[in-house]
Amino acid sequence: MIKASDIRKGKTIIHEGSLFVCHDAQHVAKGNKRSYMQTKLRNLKSGAMMDVRFSVDDKIDVPFVESKEYEFLYKDGQDYIFMDTTTYDQLPIDTDLIGDGVNYLVPNIKVTCDVYEDGIIAVNLPHTLDLVVKDTPPVVKGATVTNQPKEAVLETGVRVRVPGFIAPGEKIRVDTRSGEYIERAKS
Repeated sequence: MIKASDIRKGKTIIHEGSLFVCHDAQHVAKGNKRSYMQTKLRNLKSGAMMDVRFSVDDKIDVPFVESKEYEFLYKDGQDYIFMDTTTYDQLPIDTDLIGDGVNYLVPNIKVTCDVYEDGIIAVNLPHTLDLVVKDTPPVVKGATVTNQPKEAVLETGVRVRVPGFIAPGEKIRVDTRSGEYIERAKS
């Protein structure tokens, strides 16, 4: 059991007898009124989103969730195929479960999956990934002084704002949580 004030984005909870993943949680305190937690929860079975308000002192059930390492192999239609790195079992995971992480999946990347009762309930990517720039406007001579960012298309198809000196074929480090450029990747 945890207090409602400890609910964070990505946390799995039991609400009204069903499993939910928190997509957004905000602590709200208005003047002299009692504060509360405003959350946006997604039902893991139905996929339905719902807004739920908890008092900050409410007790919330938290399921026992095991973290296991998986490796992304390939995409098959709407599913992404992952392999358990210890048993070599392959399982399909739906796009909705991965969320925005699909923009950063490259073959052979290792991810951590949250497992509950032999079912994957969440996929957690590393916070940073090194990806290759596939396309970006050419480097403009003398643009290092102004430092104007430009858009680059990465190997996964996602678009990221990068500094003007980045050229196609270079490897860059990207923050998977915010989708922002961090630095050139060291080889």
